[in-house]
Amino acid sequence: MPTRRSFLAAAGCSVAGLSGALTVRADEKETDKEKETHSNSLCVFTKPFNSLTFEELATKTAELGFQGIEAPIRNGGHIEPDAVPDRLPALQDALQKHGLQITVMTSDINDPNDAMTETVLKAAVKAGVRYYRMKYFRYDESRSIANQVEEWKSALKDLAALNRELGITAVYQNHAGRGYFGSMIWDLHRALDGIDPEHVGVAYDIRHATVEAGMSWPIGWQLIQPHVQVVYVKDFAWDGSKPTNVPLGQGRVDSKFFKMLARSKFQGPISLHEEYLDHTDPSLVPRHWTSIAADLKTLQSWLK
Repeated sequence: MPTRRSFLAAAGCSVAGLSGALTVRADEKETDKEKETHSNSLCVFTKPFNSLTFEELATKTAELGFQGIEAPIRNGGHIEPDAVPDRLPALQDALQKHGLQITVMTSDINDPNDAMTETVLKAAVKAGVRYYRMKYFRYDESRSIANQVEEWKSALKDLAALNRELGITAVYQNHAGRGYFGSMIWDLHRALDGIDPEHVGVAYDIRHATVEAGMSWPIGWQLIQPHVQVVYVKDFAWDGSKPTNVPLGQGRVDSKFFKMLARSKFQGPISLHEEYLDHTDPSLVPRHWTSIAADLKTLQSWLK
C-alpha cells in the first residue's frame, strides 16, 4: 500500500531542471567580471564546541568572520533530537544577536517515517533553518548494490516530498570509505535522478571526493554539480594507504576546485570543517579556534 510520503513524492516531487555545469579545465582563469558576481556565505562546522554555551559559540564564530554555523543537532551534538523544539530557538537567538544563523543543521535524519523526523524538521523550519545534512546510508555487501541504490532512491523521493511540504532542503554528503553510499558519486547521482535538488540535494565534499577519485574527481564534480546545494571544505594527506586529515592547503585538495566552483555559478553556502584535532577534548577548544582561523584564511585566498 502506498505510504503518505510515497503519494506526496509522486504528486509533488518535480524533476530537477537545473542546467549542467560548464565544462572547463581546472586550470582556466576566471575573469574579473565572474569574480565580482560570485559570492558564497561561509559557515563553520562546530562539532568541536559542545562544551561552549550558545553565547560563547556565537561570539567567537562572529569574531572570526563567518556568516553562520553548521550545527550538529543530533545524538551527541549541541542539541539532542528530542530537545530540538525547546532548545533550537535559543541557539538561533544567540547566533542572530551576532548577525549569524544556522546555515546547515547536521542531523540523524534519513527516514521520513521515523517518529522524530517531522518534529525535528518542523522546529528547524520554524527557527529559519534552510538546509539539513542527512544521516548516511551504508551498503550491506551481502546484498545487491544496485538494488540498494534503488531502495534508497525510493526513500529519498519520500523524504523529498516531506521536505517540499515543510519548506526545507536535505543535503546528502559524499563521504569517503568502504560501505558509504555516495562515496563513489555515481550511485548518489543515480539515486537523485528525478528529485528536485531544492528538496534533496548534495553537500559536495571535495576532501572525500579527492580521496575516492584521486585525479578524476573533476568528472564526478561535473556529474553531480546540478544537485549540489552546499560545499564542504577540508584537507587530507596520504599516510601510507590511510588518508589523514591536515590543515587546509597542506594536503591533496586542489585549490583549483574553487575556480571550477566559481565557473559553475554556485551560489550556495560553503562549510569549513576542521577535522585534524580531537573533537572530544574540551581543553583543545582554543587550538580549534586558532586552527579554524588559519584554515579560513587559506579558504578565503582560494576563493579570490
